[in-house]
Amino acid sequence: MEILSHLALGFETALSLNNLLYCLIGVFLGTAIGVLPGLGPVATIAMLLPATFSLPPIASLIMLSGIYYGAQYGGSTTAILVNLPGESSSVVTAIDGYQMARQGRAGKALATAALGSFFAGTVATFLLAMFAPPLAELALKFGPAEYFSLMVLGLVASVVLAHGSLLRAIGMIIVGLLLGLIGTDVNSGTPRYTFDVPQLADGINFVVVAMGMFGLGEIISNLDNEETRSMLSMKVGSLMPNKDDFKRMVAPVLRGTVLGSALGILPGGGAMLSSFAAYSIEKKVSKNSAQFGKGAIEGVAAPESANNAGAQTSFIPMLTLGIPSNPVMALMIGAMIIQGIQPGPAVMTEQPTLFWGIIASMWIGNFFLVVLNLPMIGLWVRMIMVPYHFLFPGILVFCAIGVFSLNNSEFDVFLMAGFGLAGYICAKLKMEAAPMMLAFIIGPMMEEYLRRSLLLSRSDPLVFLQRPISATMLVMSALALAVVLLPSLRQKREEAFVE
Repeated sequence: MEILSHLALGFETALSLNNLLYCLIGVFLGTAIGVLPGLGPVATIAMLLPATFSLPPIASLIMLSGIYYGAQYGGSTTAILVNLPGESSSVVTAIDGYQMARQGRAGKALATAALGSFFAGTVATFLLAMFAPPLAELALKFGPAEYFSLMVLGLVASVVLAHGSLLRAIGMIIVGLLLGLIGTDVNSGTPRYTFDVPQLADGINFVVVAMGMFGLGEIISNLDNEETRSMLSMKVGSLMPNKDDFKRMVAPVLRGTVLGSALGILPGGGAMLSSFAAYSIEKKVSKNSAQFGKGAIEGVAAPESANNAGAQTSFIPMLTLGIPSNPVMALMIGAMIIQGIQPGPAVMTEQPTLFWGIIASMWIGNFFLVVLNLPMIGLWVRMIMVPYHFLFPGILVFCAIGVFSLNNSEFDVFLMAGFGLAGYICAKLKMEAAPMMLAFIIGPMMEEYLRRSLLLSRSDPLVFLQRPISATMLVMSALALAVVLLPSLRQKREEAFVE
């Protein structure tokens, strides 16, 4: 089979000494960042992007990928031991995981999270290997009109799946699109929206925006709300679940894997949506639903499997279509562009070593994570206890050095500080930065495909409706907006925003 030869190429690439080392570094950093409440994979990848510019493209993307799915593992440790999720997708895990820890079953909860995540990650990576090639082959038939409509669908989905006020989510999308327009017009060579500032002639570097909004913004928010962490006094205890625990884990892990794999592909989906959906469904179908919230092992197994599966399959639209399904994938696309790689279906045919090397590294990374997570629980526990006000000065210095190294420009550092303040204000106003970041990355590509479509159709806007695939995606976008505008759904979003 052709897939076997592709996987053989991938493993040959991923198992080279350099790539193995960077995979290990990535999953270790991801786990460590997941353990530390307040930071997440988006902020971490944003901060580490400048450090990867000098690396070979394959090593760079393998390391960044490891950080992402490693954070899904690490976030469960603090959720279970301290009731403080280290990552947003681990919020649900804290409900039953912390209760298990209080009952003296912390070791079993941690083992359940690790084993469920390993199984889900392995299966989801297999699905990625199976479905990515045919999807990439289909995407090669896309024209400019289809790509434009696909990007519209992605932005609409990010609005629909965002939390809180619909108006605020749309506002953040518009801000992101406007920021993406800053710079020199590719067709005319005329500067636009630069306000005669020479440093803006090439546009705003996405690393500056990401570091400011997610890195500095998160730091300021965490200092404003620094939590008091109360560690459990009892020891973690035995890590091995018993026979009854395994019986109760199997079905939730399978359901979580299937659900997470499906939701991870959706624009705006990924790990967080997968974990919440898996917990809700498990609570309804489980025979032990009365125990949920009181230490049910199913309440740990299902969301942990779902969030890791969702993290893996979110690579499918990024690698095959060049469309980010969440903020982390937006940063990954930015990393590919900086490395001189044009995201999209051509990556699989033009750079098969890169494409299949990343996929193979996910299996290796998942194995590393099991090896790292369980024996090193003691280290992660000690990391949890480090006060945040000791960590943030080093993070600030790292951010400043990283941004300055992009263009050796002080202007970029000040610009990052401005976006950091904006990120903090957005957090206080409960305005999600993720839709803005997606729009900022996608915006310039949307404009390019819009112009190409209109040029090819001689300025006929109906071209987007005359092509079946393009029309289908636009109809889906309209239906998604219509559904979310229903009074009952709008009311639920507003209530969640107020809370």
